[in-house]
Amino acid sequence: MTTAEANKLIVALDVETAAAARELVNALRGLVGMFKIGSQLFTAAGPTVVREIIDSGERVFLDLKYHDIPNTVARAGVEATRLGVSIFNVHAAGGSEMMRQTAHAVAECAEAEGLQRPRVIAVTVLTSANAATLAEVGIELTPENWVTRLARLASASGLDGVVASAREVSLVRAVVTQPGFLLVTPGVRPAGSLTGDQKRITTPRQAIIAGANYIVVGRPILDSPDPAAAAARIIAEMTGAAEGVPI
Repeated sequence: MTTAEANKLIVALDVETAAAARELVNALRGLVGMFKIGSQLFTAAGPTVVREIIDSGERVFLDLKYHDIPNTVARAGVEATRLGVSIFNVHAAGGSEMMRQTAHAVAECAEAEGLQRPRVIAVTVLTSANAATLAEVGIELTPENWVTRLARLASASGLDGVVASAREVSLVRAVVTQPGFLLVTPGVRPAGSLTGDQKRITTPRQAIIAGANYIVVGRPILDSPDPAAAAARIIAEMTGAAEGVPI
């Protein structure tokens, strides 16, 4: 595997305990680019596990999808900055004021306290959602149209990128010309994997070809008896090195 491709793989630590997360980090250390800590692990183990993983030399994507009034989200963003995470996210549906205030507060905190500024990205449409899901909450747009609309809003609000299905990555690239705009792609499943509750999924190779900067993979690695081998297979798919990988 190449370091460049391995760095594009973010492993979702969707586990119940800090001990389970620690075991996975140790098994995957040096093999993947980043670890994602979401609602389950953060609720169980809190910021301590975030600090522990960062202090061990690994990078963390804090996936808490902040969505609240602008001041509350901006203050949460400051605390994420102080934790030392590399990336954290907010919901683009929170609106431009929320995103602008958060981006400003994070940059101000990082400069004032001599900290590395995390990349702030916006969630567009969850990969478990489809057109019917959007219609249930009153959004009469296709997922593709809603994603591109929110991506433009995130860019105009000063954010560093978005979370979107690989199915929409090329569409986002077409409408957002901001240099260095990050595309983080969840809902990625290796060839032959179960889809679970995901609806808008792609393979690792498809996501990279579409233009994703990072792909996020959880269950196909977490549920494997050998997480390191599972991660290596996914990286091989990303590079096109695996035989029979669909493009």
